[in-house]
Amino acid sequence: LWRTVLLLPFKLITVFLHEASHAIACKLTCGHALVDAPDMVRGQMNFKRLTLTDITIDIPRVPKNKWVDRSYGEDVKNKWESSSWGRKLIVQKRRASLNDFDRFKLTLAKIKRSGVIKQELAKLKKENAS
Repeated sequence: LWRTVLLLPFKLITVFLHEASHAIACKLTCGHALVDAPDMVRGQMNFKRLTLTDITIDIPRVPKNKWVDRSYGEDVKNKWESSSWGRKLIVQKRRASLNDFDRFKLTLAKIKRSGVIKQELAKLKKENAS
């Protein structure tokens, strides 16, 4: 998923990192950004390691950690969890945490659902044929 974005020197953006955490980024050079988040140490990162999202926060350039923690808040987390990308990652984590028995139960549920769908489809075909 490629996005073309024009980054101004003072434009602050929220990015999604490959480590599945959010961060605030500020453009340093053509290829690097200053990245900061409540749960990580501030540092620079290559743009190739970052993926842009539409979630933004208005904060001053290079703010203190307290300011980042305060402005980050639950709003960003809620927006992220309600986005399709965030929901997809939540589902991936949930599936990765399943044990063998849970996967077995999930398979049985899928088989039952498929059977019900096939029965209803057969009923509809029979009604349309007559």
